[in-house]
Amino acid sequence: MYLLHHQEVLREYKIGLGFAPSGHKQFEGDGKTPEGRYTIDRRNPNSSFHLSLGISYPNEADREYAASQGKKPGGDIFIHGARESKRDRKGSDWTAGCIWVKNREIEKIYAMVRNGTVIDIHP
Repeated sequence: MYLLHHQEVLREYKIGLGFAPSGHKQFEGDGKTPEGRYTIDRRNPNSSFHLSLGISYPNEADREYAASQGKKPGGDIFIHGARESKRDRKGSDWTAGCIWVKNREIEKIYAMVRNGTVIDIHP
């Protein structure tokens, strides 16, 4: 993951993704991470994943597609640190569609990134 200021890369981070990391998130429980343009829309300093920044998934197109398939799009997608309990972490792809970074990294990201920041997620 790259943290940019305009076109300049400020920081680069190794990430972990959901248990089914290939392809765009479409449905609740699919373990995928959304792909495309979203925004940081909320912050949770009391997250069970150390700190977390909410991603604006699902957008209108995501909701419409899931509904057309008779399913729910899911939600609660975040950039976050490690789960406070290590009991259910498994390798690097252990989140349920979120983007995981190390705790010391989410602390820096959380301090630098504001709500409304555009986030482009690409495979």
